Amino acid sequence: MTRTTSLLSLCLSADYPDRPNVLRTLALEMYSGEILGLIGQSGSGKSTLALAILRLLHLHKGKQRGEIWFQGRNLMGVSEREMRSVRGRELGLVLQSPLSALNPALRIGTQLEEAWRAHVKGSDDAARKAILETLLSVSLPAERSFLRRYSSQLSVGQAQRVIIAMAILHRPSLLIADEPTSALDTITQSEILRLFAQLNRELRMGILYISHDLLSVAALCHRIAILHAGQILECGPPAQIFGAPQHVYTQKLVAALPRGALLDSDGDKVSSVVASHEVEESVKPSVESSIPDQIPSIVR
Repeated sequence: MTRTTSLLSLCLSADYPDRPNVLRTLALEMYSGEILGLIGQSGSGKSTLALAILRLLHLHKGKQRGEIWFQGRNLMGVSEREMRSVRGRELGLVLQSPLSALNPALRIGTQLEEAWRAHVKGSDDAARKAILETLLSVSLPAERSFLRRYSSQLSVGQAQRVIIAMAILHRPSLLIADEPTSALDTITQSEILRLFAQLNRELRMGILYISHDLLSVAALCHRIAILHAGQILECGPPAQIFGAPQHVYTQKLVAALPRGALLDSDGDKVSSVVASHEVEESVKPSVESSIPDQIPSIVR
């Protein structure tokens, strides 16, 4: 695919004052409606890449260079004023620590309304309608009593759904989810994975799902990119990454996976919740390839 038909196409390098070459001419491409998993160990550059796409690396005294082609324009060439209109409206971000991402002094409804009004001028009724519809889409109560709560009155799972609701209020083309389930228990992790799959399916939203958890990425994503030492070593559908990994590093990651099929609460293999036919042919897993039985699949 070319830049005009891809959602995101980038080639980036990034440094911090005390850590040069965190990203080393990292090349990555995403397609519209795709869930792309980015796997990497701690320190590999995953969060640096997320901040770099949003042009926020300077907040951590980092510097970036290269190109970020998003929906046909190079974000590295736009002004900070233009980027402020892109962030939150065209690019959404979900962080890994939901309770710390919410303001404990403000009610949930106030924070959601601020996120809506950051990019839209409208009436109170329009804001309320958009917020309630978004709460329903992330399986939260669309009730005034819920909007009056503070973050301290939410469970971690509810707080993460609120963060996701904020990120999708304006229906961005790309949602960047940076370790969004790392602070959650196993059951809530599964629920959030299924929520991402639902949002991708219903809103045709591209999702860059960043994690160190191979199994959750295998369950959710249409393609998987392996990041190590600031570079993408390998990228392909789950059938390739887990069935026939090419790079030695990827082979070691797959070899370290636990053996035996993963079961759901009813003792059955985890079933698919995202239909792969909804993604372009170029990002589908091969129907002739098979992912090992120990890997659950949401996209098969």
